[in-house]
Amino acid sequence: MKRFAAAFLSVLFLAVPALAGASVAQAQEGARLRVDLAGLGPRVITSSTTALTVTGTVTNTGDRRITKPQVRLQVADRATTDRGIGDVLAGAVVKDTPLTDFTSVADVLEPGQSAPLTITVPLTGARAERFSRPGVYPLLVNVNGTPEFGGPARLGAVSMLMPVLSPPGKQAGNRPGSAPSMTLLWPLTGNVPHVYAAPYGNPIVLADDRLAGEISGDGRLNALVTSAASAVRNNANLAKSMCFALDPDLLATVDAMTRGYLVHTETGNIDGKGAEAAKTWLTEVRALVGGRCVVALPFADADLDALTRIRPGDTSLLTRAASGAATIQELTDVTPQTGVLWPDGTPSTAVLTALADAGVRTLLTDAGKLAPAAAGGGVTVQGSAVRVQPTDSLISAAMTGVPSVPGSVTVPATTERAVASQNGLGALAFRAGLGQAAGQQRPDHMLVAPPRRWDASAEEFTTYLQQVGEFLSAGVITATGLPTLLAASPEATGSVGDSGANPAAGVDPGVVSTLADLDVKATGLASAMQLDPTKRVKPEDVVEPVRLAELRGSSTAWRGLPADAATTNAQAELTAISGRVTVSQPKQTIALASGNSPLPVYVSNDLPVGINARFALDNNTGLRPTDAQDRFFPASGGKNYFLPVEALRAGRFSVDVSLRTPTGTPLGSSARFELTSTEYGAITIIATVAAGVALLLLASRRIYRRVKDARAGRDVVA
Repeated sequence: MKRFAAAFLSVLFLAVPALAGASVAQAQEGARLRVDLAGLGPRVITSSTTALTVTGTVTNTGDRRITKPQVRLQVADRATTDRGIGDVLAGAVVKDTPLTDFTSVADVLEPGQSAPLTITVPLTGARAERFSRPGVYPLLVNVNGTPEFGGPARLGAVSMLMPVLSPPGKQAGNRPGSAPSMTLLWPLTGNVPHVYAAPYGNPIVLADDRLAGEISGDGRLNALVTSAASAVRNNANLAKSMCFALDPDLLATVDAMTRGYLVHTETGNIDGKGAEAAKTWLTEVRALVGGRCVVALPFADADLDALTRIRPGDTSLLTRAASGAATIQELTDVTPQTGVLWPDGTPSTAVLTALADAGVRTLLTDAGKLAPAAAGGGVTVQGSAVRVQPTDSLISAAMTGVPSVPGSVTVPATTERAVASQNGLGALAFRAGLGQAAGQQRPDHMLVAPPRRWDASAEEFTTYLQQVGEFLSAGVITATGLPTLLAASPEATGSVGDSGANPAAGVDPGVVSTLADLDVKATGLASAMQLDPTKRVKPEDVVEPVRLAELRGSSTAWRGLPADAATTNAQAELTAISGRVTVSQPKQTIALASGNSPLPVYVSNDLPVGINARFALDNNTGLRPTDAQDRFFPASGGKNYFLPVEALRAGRFSVDVSLRTPTGTPLGSSARFELTSTEYGAITIIATVAAGVALLLLASRRIYRRVKDARAGRDVVA
């Protein structure tokens, strides 16, 4: 028995690594083909549906030739639990049945080569029976092939949710229970903050001209506006359910573009080309939101928790981020919902307290950190005056491609634009009760929150809104406006669990550290400034662009992007302010007439405020300053200042002259002064006198010895 056990364990230890290696190989094989869906019709199966069509492309993303790529459509049993929906979103393998046979995509796909795919399934007979009951069914587009040096395998797949309102070819049945209500948020925010610099009194400079493309033509932001405008015109019920979430920073940036703007390049700033597009887009936004529900996003969609770390113990940055309603009202002529904010994530207790002090009374947010978790109704946070109105986490997960199944391994699902919106429709139908077992709890209300930077075509946005409108018409859901929802009293009281920051979801710590350092420098600049009686410009207004840049730097849009990109705006704003107080570079060498001649320095202050600063000398081997006092430099002017110095040696030398505020913040750049000195400084004179005295003593000693030797009658040795 001992020999048998030893042999068995040996085989087991050899087999386990072999199986693990096979799993890794299969995982690597599975990434060889990418499936991009271009069309899916219909989006929802009803009694009148006769066929299902899927179109798209298959691309060889590996480094081996793929022979005989072929595709088929498969369907699994309808999902009956939230976990089942989450498994589909995570791309988990589910037991499915082929709806079609495998059909050829191409004979061969070389690396990088693509081929079209088209699958059409008549929904009759046995195929129609696969959708015999209302519900939400997982669909799988399965692509097999044979890679070079390998065997046949599944090399690519896309899974999605297909709602079935009624079986194909059969009379629609009555749905049990009353339909839950729904409110749909429609976010308008940029992919990333686009401002490079917006110094006080000067035209705005954008980091690039991509925003002009986003707000025109087929651009994402233009598509969001045009598709929503068409939908609310054609469906009053849908219009009632929609509330538009606006980013104050985006609106302010587009508004600045309408007055002409510059674009930053490596060779200098150039004129932007999107002024007319900005005017048109703003006009369309005003028409879209006029008389309708509007809520504010934080300025630049800033991470509120990160703002408390940039300036610990001071909530002024957070208050500024949460106070964008005035900007929205000014630029759209619509008053946002009072005291309502839609931040990204669930803020901590400390942030909730600061928001309450800033006048925020309601947060629209994922209530995943609330205890107990909310099921659709409002929750009053314990120890706070803030109400949390939870968004539906399952629907949000479906539309962003991230699973939200408790206890499951988080595996990013596809972020394909068409699939994301289709999964959003499927999750919405499921949460409304489609196909759920009798007695299963479902929410009375769903607050639907699409991705904040939802990226899709105008056609995809339009299709999504049309289908939501059809859900409303079919009685799957009913429409409730956000004001009506918030007018109802909260259903429960809960607490926010501070389990610590999630490194993957928060702002990069390096970004926070850099922004904190820039904030200190900006504070130093502001403290050195003084109001000019003729200009009447407050120092805080001059430094304000840096504060706004700090909000942009803490935007949640920068997650996953290079850290330096997030801080570029704040760096540029600080440089733009400090660079307007400069020491002019002399055009010729300056000759010092004496050892203590003053150094003439020309300083120009182009700021609309006066500023206190002191001169600093660097690389000053031959020169020593004798005056370190603060000086006042008036606004919008320039003149020569005579800096008391002492030459330490004669000859030609150089010195770098710059300005710093009393707190040490540098102003402008240093200027190099080339100097010549023909006079001896005090140290040189002392050294010369000491040498003369030493020479006199040596000569006297020599004369004394000669006289002494002569008197003694000895020969004197010359």
